This record gives sequence, C-alpha cells and structure tokens, in this order.
Amino acid sequence: MFRLSGHVQRFAWGSHDRIPAILQQEPDGTPWAEYWLGTHPGGQAFLEDGVALQDYIAEHPHSVGAATEAAFGARLPYLIKILAASSPLSLQAHPSREQAEVGYARESLLGLPPNDPKRSYRDDWPKPEAIVALTPFDGLLGFRDPRQTAALFEGLGVAEELQSVIGPLRDRCPSPALQEVFLDVLSLDERRHLVDVVLAAAVNMLEAPGELGEFARTAVELDEHFPGDPGILAALLLNRFHLEPGQAVALEAGIMHAYLRGTGVEIMANSDNVMRGGLTQKHIDVDGLLTVVKFEAQEANLLVAEGSDGVYVYPTSFPEFELWLISPNEGSSVAVPRTDSGRIALVTSGTFTLVGDDGDHVLTSGQAVFIPADEQVVASGQGQMFLAASGA
Repeated sequence: MFRLSGHVQRFAWGSHDRIPAILQQEPDGTPWAEYWLGTHPGGQAFLEDGVALQDYIAEHPHSVGAATEAAFGARLPYLIKILAASSPLSLQAHPSREQAEVGYARESLLGLPPNDPKRSYRDDWPKPEAIVALTPFDGLLGFRDPRQTAALFEGLGVAEELQSVIGPLRDRCPSPALQEVFLDVLSLDERRHLVDVVLAAAVNMLEAPGELGEFARTAVELDEHFPGDPGILAALLLNRFHLEPGQAVALEAGIMHAYLRGTGVEIMANSDNVMRGGLTQKHIDVDGLLTVVKFEAQEANLLVAEGSDGVYVYPTSFPEFELWLISPNEGSSVAVPRTDSGRIALVTSGTFTLVGDDGDHVLTSGQAVFIPADEQVVASGQGQMFLAASGA
C-alpha cells in the first residue's frame, strides 16, 4: 500500500474552495476544478517517494491484477477525480474505444501536438464515466424527447418566432430531428437574436410550476455565464438532473451532457477525450460530433449503491472501472474489496485506518493510497472513502 498525491487541474469553471477543503489545504485565490488520481499523462499521481504511479506500475505490472494486465496492459484503466464546479462546464460527449483509436490516429497523422487546442483526441481511449455527488449536484444529460422540448418552447411562448429552429422537433423522427436542430443552433449566425428572444421569455417564466419553470431557469442560469451564447439553445434540448449527496449517474460513450454546479467524485476510463458541443470558447469539432454523439432521447438514470455493512458498489458495466463506497459502522472493520485489481482509495470525509501488508495507514480527508492487486486490506473508521478498481 502506497500513499498517493494527485494533480490539481485549475480550469476556470472550478470552485475556489471545495477541493481545498477536502484536501485540507488553504485556498489560493484560483479555481480548483479537478483533483486527478491516476496515471494519465495529463496529470499523474505520485507515490510518497516521488515516483510516478505509472512508473511504479510499469516496473510491477502484476500490481494492476492479472485480468486488468491481460485486458489493458501494465497500466491503470481508470482515472478517479474530485470534481468541483461553480459554473457550467461545456456541452460535451466522449468517444467509444473504436472512435478514440481512429480519432487519435487521425489527429496524430495531421501532426497536431498533444495539447493543441484543435485536438479532440488526447489519447486513444474511450471515456465512459460516472459521478457520485458529494454536495447537491446539477447537470444536463441526454436529449429530451424532441416533442416534449417543442412543447416547452411553446410554453415559453416563443414557438412561432423559433419555428425555423425548432420546427423539426415536432415534424420529424427523433434522431434526425435532434441532429438537425442541435447542429443548426451551433451555427445561428444572423439568427443569434433568437437566443435573446428565448431568454426574455424565460425571465417571465422563472416561477412557472414543474418542468416549464425548470426549463426557464436553466436558460437564465446558463446566460449568466455564457451571455447570448447559441449553446444555450443546444443545452435546452437536454434533460436536467439533480443529485443529492450519495446519488450517482453513469454516462456511456456518445451521451451529450454538461455538469452545471456541485462537487462529486468522478471515475472514468483513463482518458481525457472530449468532443465539445457548445457553451465554450474552445474548439468545436462539428464533424467529430456527428461521429460520436447519439442523437436519441435518453433520460438520466440514477445509480443506486448496492451492498451492506459499510461496503457498497455503484453498479456499472464498463470494463475500465468500478467504484465502491466504504463507510463502516462505528467500531466495525471491513475488508477492502477487489483484491484482484490494483485499487486507489480516496477519503473524502472523516478518518480511516487501513491495515495492510506493510502495517497501518491512517488517512484523513483528501488523502489517498494505491493498493496493489492481491494485497489484503482491512479498513475501519468513520466518514466516506471511495475505492476505484478495474472493471475487468
């Protein structure tokens, strides 16, 4: 068992205080958006002696577990993060494995450096993901039924003025309609005034009951951060979801989404591939979106943790990762699961004692360890500790 230090990503949408509070560090006046624990070259974790986790794994390949090594080689197939958003992230989707391999090879042949802003593929891995809320958490996920969206625009009283944009939502089959409208609003050009039309109507509907009020509030909230951005209309095609602490959602490849605000523990395949579709100043690859995004109605399905006696798993079917929550009853000890996988344990609240092959490790909020495969570890304490493992 090895203590780990992670990598802070300071994106503009990040919170100034949430991640520092979890890590028990002082805020420094800059946004702390994500805290990465893994082996991705965009932000590697390090052992206490200064050795990069990936370098340790390369020298000890069996530490990831036999099934993981067979499936993915001598590397961790997952990346676990703390994510803290004080403002909305861009509309985005992530590729499947085949799409990532093709896209990364294509952009590499074009000679684009790994950090080129025009790059959508920074590696050749897929990026399914799941996020567990640590605080109340809001986001957008999956396209709403197009006819329902058309009805909401009608409820705002703007359907006639927006006919040139939203007409297909009522008149055509769901998938072609969603694709046509989504791509149309990304290129409004001389029709950008339609965003202001929607926002003016939304301001008058903030107190409307039910989904119409939520629809209006979403438009106004997004305008506070992206004034007049056509991406607001694209975002209004998506379902809004809300998580209370402990609740989670999972996203497969191709699902358009945007996290709006809140703090959570996020786990994903070991990738940083993002196809952006609005609400951003960064590169939007329209052709790439057509390849990756699933233009179909899909609701956000909450993940319910399964288990007992302080050990719970968030059920997903992705081969790259599995996420557990460990929260023992007072005075009890539990066996840390998945001894067949290399694991990262991250404490987000309270204090835990982990007893392994090399003795005791006391972890408090924000501290983490890497547990090699085959090492038996017993945990006791109070609070919350998340455990990332391979899904293989």
